[in-house]
Order: sequence, then structure tokens, then C-alpha cells
Amino acid sequence: MAGVDGPDRVAPGGAQSSAAAADRAPLIAFVTDADSDAILRETLLAEMGEGAEVRRGDIVAATKALKRSNTPLALVVDVSGVEQPLTALEELALVVEPDVRVLVIGERQDAAFYRQLTRGLGVLEYLFKPLTQEMVARHLLPYLRQGSTQRDVHLRGGRVITVTGVRGGVGATTIAANLAWHLGEEARRHTVLFDADLHAGAAALLLGARTTNGLRAALEHPERVDELFVERTAQPVGERLHVLAAEEKPGDAVKAQPGAAARLITMLRRRYNFVVVDLPARSAPAAREVLDMAHQRILVTDPSLAGAREMLRYGAIPNAPTQSRRAVTVLNCVGQPGLLTAAQVKEAMGEDPDLVIPWLPKVVPAAADLGEAAGAKRGPFRTALLKLVQEVASIRAEGEEQEKRGLFKRWFR
Repeated sequence: MAGVDGPDRVAPGGAQSSAAAADRAPLIAFVTDADSDAILRETLLAEMGEGAEVRRGDIVAATKALKRSNTPLALVVDVSGVEQPLTALEELALVVEPDVRVLVIGERQDAAFYRQLTRGLGVLEYLFKPLTQEMVARHLLPYLRQGSTQRDVHLRGGRVITVTGVRGGVGATTIAANLAWHLGEEARRHTVLFDADLHAGAAALLLGARTTNGLRAALEHPERVDELFVERTAQPVGERLHVLAAEEKPGDAVKAQPGAAARLITMLRRRYNFVVVDLPARSAPAAREVLDMAHQRILVTDPSLAGAREMLRYGAIPNAPTQSRRAVTVLNCVGQPGLLTAAQVKEAMGEDPDLVIPWLPKVVPAAADLGEAAGAKRGPFRTALLKLVQEVASIRAEGEEQEKRGLFKRWFR
């Protein structure tokens, strides 16, 4: 693969293209049998140097191991004996950084299978067993050596999710911040939260992150933006969560150059599995470019007549080329005194929203004041957040389901 990075992507990356490369192993290989283990050790470890290692296990074991550890710069995985290798590769894509170079070994000698891996998923190379030293040296080493040219045609990158409040004050930034937090911290996907409102920095405030002037520089001087720039500008909140936000002076206009936002999104997609964009409905620099690169849009409104009207207007915006389904609609703050009921909003919109979040005046504002994620605590907000994650990222809350099953076992033992 050349990097795996989303539900339907695997992408190649450069040999040490990021500032964090020094913290990543040059190679980790997972193989299931002793003969392949010996061949890879003899052929690859001396070439790749310190930090490279070969482990016993298949692609499922690789996915479990990398879910809790740093992604190596290059990865060899074994799909031998796996019933659904393509599905396993997609699952691996969700837990490693998008720039990882992935090579696959297995038992199938099927040309169609080879094409599926190398053309459909972006795997750099596939070798079938039994392996030989000559085979590994000829077909795998060129992709592992520093400076090797990779097949960038397979680079697809992470998934872009935009969150837009159709009018001010409906809670879109809160939802975007908590969505990014869950994807990065709980789902363990490499995630960046991009706050497209350069004058507010509210998304960074909600997660206790720093703002920088790098975002403005990226939009006004796109020629400066590369993967190293992204590494230095995005501020870490957790091991797999970063925030890219600014806090420019209110009267200071940001003059985004044409194509700058698209270039920035492209660079972010190379580094992260998910790019969550808090995109204001109006006045965001180059908002159209961001929308055109979205894989999924989320529209947020409150239970008001004006909010229902705006939801209809923004929902009519045509899908982006990479967007496979219509925008997900979120009705926030249901039950707030003085506003419409959910039934009245449905009547005004002509359909049910995809997700309803209740008014929680004691939960959400308190978490925001502390710079903490409201979705970290059990309750109605977290329940709604998990539904949203499943809707837009196809990620189930496995831990919570397991805990529920554990409770049932104790009750009915």
C-alpha cells in the first residue's frame, strides 16, 4: 500500500518527509511463518538500520499493534490465511499514518488480486510466497531505501469532514471539536482539527490548544506549505490529535491566495487519516475550495425557524466531487426554552434531521470553559457524538458495546 489512511484509501509517502520521521521506526515487518521471517531479517534489517524489526503475526496482529504505537515509515504485512485481505487492509488504513509505505506478502498468485492491491488500494508492491532473498531485494528494497521514488499516483490521503453551522451560535464548533477529539483520542485515528475561522480560534480554545500565525501564512503564501510546514504548524492536543487554528486581530483581513486552501488540505490529507474542518457558513477564506474537497459535510442548526430555513438553503448546495452522499444534518440544543420543538423543526424542514442533540446547559459550556471535550463524559451528548462518528466515519464505539455486554453477563450470570 503506500500508506494507509482511511476507510477506502492507502497512500504512498516520501522517505522521510516529516519532522516526526526521527520518532518513527524505519521499518516494521509482520510475517506469519519462520521461512519468511528469516528471509526478511537477512535481507532488510541490515539495509534499514537501527529501529527496523521483524515480528511474527499477520495483518490483523499488525493492526492491533499499530493501533497503540507509532506508525513506522515503512510497513510489510502478511495476508496469508486471512479470509478477507482487502477488508483487513482497509482496517489497517484506519490506524496508521497516511504517509506510511506499505508492502504486502501473501500466498495468492492471482493477477487480479495484485491489481486490486497495487491499483485499487495503493499498495506499493505485493509478493507471493515462498520468498527468496533475491526476490525481496529486487522488489521490496527499492521502496524502502531513502530517496526512492514512490508511485505517487496512488496517493489519496485522509478523509475530509466539514462541519458548518448554518447560522451563528448553533454549536457547530463544539461539534467539530468533539468529533475530532473522538476520532483522534478514542478511535485512535490520526486526526487534525482545522479551524477555518482565522479570527476566532474557538476550536483551539475548546480543546485547550495553542493558536499560531502559521495558518495565515499557509493561506497567504501557499508556496511555503509542505509536509514539514504542516508538522510544525499543527499543534498537538494528544498523541493522534492536532489542531490547526489562528487568532488574528478582528480588523485584520486575511487575503487567501487562489488554490492555497486546496493545497493546505492536500498536505493535511497526506499526514492525517481525518481532516475535520470547522467551516463557518460565511466569510471563511477560500471556503469554496474546502467544500470542493470534502468527503462528507455536516450541517448544524438550532431549533429555530431561521435555523430551519438556513438548513434548507445550505442543504441544497451540490455535493463535492468526492462526496458520496448528501450532507448530514444535525439539530442541536433541542429543548432549549423559547425555541421550537423537534416536531416543529421537522415540519419546517420537511424531514427529520439525521441527528438530534438535546440542550445541555450544564455539560457543554462547563467542558468548554475547562478546555475539555464534552464527549468524554457519559451522557446524552456523548451518545449523540458516537452516532455522528458512526455516521460520518463508519467507526463503532466498540469499547462501549463490550462494556454493555459485560453488564448483561453480570446481571444474567
